[in-house]
Amino acid sequence: MKKVKDLKVYEGMLIVVDMVNGFVKYGALHDEEIGKVVPRQIEIIKEALNDGDLIVFVKDTHEISSVEHKRFGGALHCVRGTGEEEVIDELKEYVDKDNTLTVRKNSTSFMEAPKFRDIVQNAENIKEVKIVGCCTDICDFNGAMGLANYYDEWNRDVDIKVYEDAIATFGEDSRQNYVEAAKLLMEQQGIKLVKKR
Repeated sequence: MKKVKDLKVYEGMLIVVDMVNGFVKYGALHDEEIGKVVPRQIEIIKEALNDGDLIVFVKDTHEISSVEHKRFGGALHCVRGTGEEEVIDELKEYVDKDNTLTVRKNSTSFMEAPKFRDIVQNAENIKEVKIVGCCTDICDFNGAMGLANYYDEWNRDVDIKVYEDAIATFGEDSRQNYVEAAKLLMEQQGIKLVKKR
């Protein structure tokens, strides 16, 4: 049984966004190229575990009737019960470690998931948030921007870092304009883009 301390004790949080089968292994919106960032994600997860940070695994999870499917050309993805909504095998062992939580979301922004919002509200002493995962220009971007706006609204001074070498998106070569625009907008919002030296 994993243990999560009182959320008020954490000063650091790592968010692992949508590293699920439906985006990495199989399904209508998967791209196996996203798997190239997994080794770097494992390094970052291990660092967070060693530091005693809170780790939140976000899992895109939809019903067949979820309206989001329409915005992606009707492509059903990460439907509950198909296995697409589960964390990829390479990261599964970290899901049940101490200081980890999982959150299901039904939109492209983890900030809109009620459970995630509760975590952010209660983890009131967080000073730094690190983000890894997919997809760079959709869920990473929307979640990071929403989180930055939330912290601004509540006048909380929190450093948000997105690891450029631990994020990826589907069809990345043909979508570079979206990826670069997302990175530019995040930087404009004060979100730091970092990578291993």
